[in-house]
Amino acid sequence: MKYVKYIILLLSSFFLTAQTVIPAPETVVQGNGEFRTKNLQADIRQTTNTALPSEAYRLQVTENGIEIEASGDAGFFYARQTLKQLASDQNGTWIIPCLKIEDRPRVGFRSFLLDSGRQYQKVSTIKKYIDMAALLKMNYFHWHLTEGLGWRIEIKQYPRLTEVGAFVGKGPEQQGFYSQEEIKEIVRYAAERCITVIPEIDMPGHAEAALVAYPELGCFGDTIQVPENGFTQNIFCAGKTHTLDFLKNVLDEVCELFPSEYIHLGGDEAPKGNWDTCPDCGQCIKEHGLKDSHDLQLWFTAQMANYLKNKGRKAIFWGDVVYQDGYALPDNVVIHWWNWRGHKDTAFKEALKRNLPVICGTNYYTYLNFPVTPWKGYEAARTFDIKDVYTANPSYRKEDSPLLLGMRCSCPWTDYRVTENMIDRRLFPRILAIAEQMWSRSEPESFELFYQKVKDKKEWFEKQGYMFGPGLKSEVTDDFSWD
Repeated sequence: MKYVKYIILLLSSFFLTAQTVIPAPETVVQGNGEFRTKNLQADIRQTTNTALPSEAYRLQVTENGIEIEASGDAGFFYARQTLKQLASDQNGTWIIPCLKIEDRPRVGFRSFLLDSGRQYQKVSTIKKYIDMAALLKMNYFHWHLTEGLGWRIEIKQYPRLTEVGAFVGKGPEQQGFYSQEEIKEIVRYAAERCITVIPEIDMPGHAEAALVAYPELGCFGDTIQVPENGFTQNIFCAGKTHTLDFLKNVLDEVCELFPSEYIHLGGDEAPKGNWDTCPDCGQCIKEHGLKDSHDLQLWFTAQMANYLKNKGRKAIFWGDVVYQDGYALPDNVVIHWWNWRGHKDTAFKEALKRNLPVICGTNYYTYLNFPVTPWKGYEAARTFDIKDVYTANPSYRKEDSPLLLGMRCSCPWTDYRVTENMIDRRLFPRILAIAEQMWSRSEPESFELFYQKVKDKKEWFEKQGYMFGPGLKSEVTDDFSWD
């Protein structure tokens, strides 16, 4: 049996060398021969077929040319991403095998997250990972722009947010922010690749950088220290009208910059120690008949969500806001399920119980800042390899519920000083398994066959500018030179 399995792997490797596409198309019918051209783009014929779903496409390659059918821009774009992986360049001639593909995504919401709050990345780096997401047929970029270690988005009404808040971190890559013109350029760049940028403005927690700039937004107006990692009790004061007005003014400018129907407002890891002793928060709890400080966060969450609702937007919050019952959330709230390590699927279940849509992006196994094996602050329990992702990812949900919007992966969080030069090797090859789960409607193949495909595509992705780290724990070198 072992030898049969080995032969299958060899045959699959031979057959897929030119034709492996990640994520896998829904159906592929192999043809005979190949199409050759000096000008690939000129030989593509596009036909609009309004009967196809918005992101679906049909691709046919014959010896006479290439035909694509789709209902709109997204389908045509994804077909071209598939062609990129199929085509091989031989001395200036593009060669594509003859075949017929029919394809559409498994879930509608396919997102990647980049944390620019803890570590600032250059605009060119942001574009690089937008290109990566486009290759992997993702359609949302979740951009984490505010954090305890840095406020990265220019807000013209509050210049100290970037004059001060963008430079509170001590590391060289913790200095900087994105001007509104740079943000507009990134939003435009993403849209050209059928990707919508979702900004995250974290509230009420992870706010230390903003509170250094404007101490009066906190409970006591104190000068605070910025944590090197993690978070503190210093969060936005929910009891001060001034603070709520500030956040609404920020959202006014955010909504002008980002046309996305979704705005992410954080809501995670907001300790209530200051709220429990703050007279303004105590008065707010009393005035609104709230039970406690957790109920106050739900009230605060509802105020912010309703403000976005009046602008025709939806508010995404981390699952922390549904761990307990309390003040009712409005119907434009989306829950982002993340904390598998601490709360398992509590947030997922509670969101569905409240009839709130869910995005799945658990810290097992979509947080690609977690290394493959223990390294730089990450204990063994927070490590995983590509096999773990492919076979055990809790975010890969198959419940038949219209409330399940899709998946997100973190590419990556940048705590523990995950700087620009480390990102590629944290993402690749594990992100390929997540992309497969987001997009592919075909039945999952064995991990052995999938990993052979990944290895077949390694050189191709490296030519696109993305470097691979180890895929399996057994591939990690003792000196961690890959990192």
